[in-house]
Amino acid sequence: MSDQILSQEEIDALLTSVDKGEVDLEVDKKEEAGSYDLTSQSIMLRDQFYALEEVYDKFTGLLQDLLSSSLRKSVEVRLVSTEMVKFREFLEGFSNPTSFNIFNMEPLIGSSLLAIEPELVFFLIDCMFGGNGKPIARVREFTLIEQRMMRKFAVEALDSLEKALDVVYSVKISLRKIETKPEFVHMVGPNDLVIAVVFSVKADEFSGDIHLCIPYLMLEPIKDKLSSRYLSDKEIEHVFGAQIQNLLKDTNIAVVAELGRTTYTIRDILNLRAGDILKLNTGPQDLITIKVEDVPKYQGVPGVVKGNRAVQVTRLLR
Repeated sequence: MSDQILSQEEIDALLTSVDKGEVDLEVDKKEEAGSYDLTSQSIMLRDQFYALEEVYDKFTGLLQDLLSSSLRKSVEVRLVSTEMVKFREFLEGFSNPTSFNIFNMEPLIGSSLLAIEPELVFFLIDCMFGGNGKPIARVREFTLIEQRMMRKFAVEALDSLEKALDVVYSVKISLRKIETKPEFVHMVGPNDLVIAVVFSVKADEFSGDIHLCIPYLMLEPIKDKLSSRYLSDKEIEHVFGAQIQNLLKDTNIAVVAELGRTTYTIRDILNLRAGDILKLNTGPQDLITIKVEDVPKYQGVPGVVKGNRAVQVTRLLR
């Protein structure tokens, strides 16, 4: 312990050095943390899910046709934005009540969300009952009839989304549950990333937004099929596909009709003489196998056509 205490001479020497400026009393500044661009991750993930842009465009058109036909008035649907955010941040933008429609996309694992803002809900319901979509005095809880009407609309909207997704990946969408309070919506962890897409719905009398939320982990298994590189490779394959097919049409292949088979020992083969008869495992009434490049593909019956031996195909082998 005594070794850690400065002597009087050491203290005097230290004070003298401080007076002369030989000792720097300023504490070393910590290295400043490098700036992190949050958008860089969004750009990277946007490139991974580039094919979804085509899905959004098709869903926009299908949703516009659905609303225009069901409401019997001109409705414009437009893609507003798409971004990658945390699920907690996504839910913070909604009030109570909101029409939260949670759905599954088989065979993908997990759940996604279609959220309709409350003002738009009341506009749509008013139009469904023959009104013009007039605004209400204050936002209130949805009635049971209103919830049933929005369930029906959500099923039709999700059917349009299923058709839109079919351009990149075939899924079967089913509505799992409906909630009206944000605190009751549980799909992924609060800090998990989700793809948040906003669609604007606008008519002469009203306007509002519909939000689509897809967890990143849900699309992780098929992200290779949604990337821009995969689409470019697919387009190249499509361009050369027709040329390859035309070249294959002129390719010569060996087609052999096998009359039958038999098995002999080497001794029997060595003892064969001219005039000996080999017994096959098939008779004149049995079907014979037709091979393409030594691969059995068809079955048929032997015969004669215009003096030439022939085989009539009667069955395709799978």
